[in-house]
Amino acid sequence: MKNEEKLYDVLGELLYGVAKADGVIQEEEKDALKNLLHNHPYGTDIMWSFEYEEKKDSTVDDIYNKVINYCHGYGPSPIYIEFIDNMKVIAEAANGIQDKESEMIQSFSKDLLERFQKDAEKLALFHSSLED
Repeated sequence: MKNEEKLYDVLGELLYGVAKADGVIQEEEKDALKNLLHNHPYGTDIMWSFEYEEKKDSTVDDIYNKVINYCHGYGPSPIYIEFIDNMKVIAEAANGIQDKESEMIQSFSKDLLERFQKDAEKLALFHSSLED
């Protein structure tokens, strides 16, 4: 079984990256995160990851690469839809979605889609080679 709890830890890191993408984390973004996580079953884990990365002052690029690599290894999951929805909520919280936030959201969606599309194509080729 895949470690869903670790996947949600990664969500906290990703949301930190979105909040920091425009250079600074605004209070509106933190408030939106708290509201978003209020009744979430992994809310404490997500918030801990966010705050940990904030204390480390991790770079957006480092966080993004760490998150996308973990997601690639984790494999396809419907949870990624929640990730993207949450990214949009955080990005919209302070003055709407800024260019760098939008780029990160688009990149996350595109990177996952491309990765899992390639995996599906490889699987189809493997199955067709078995039939030959």
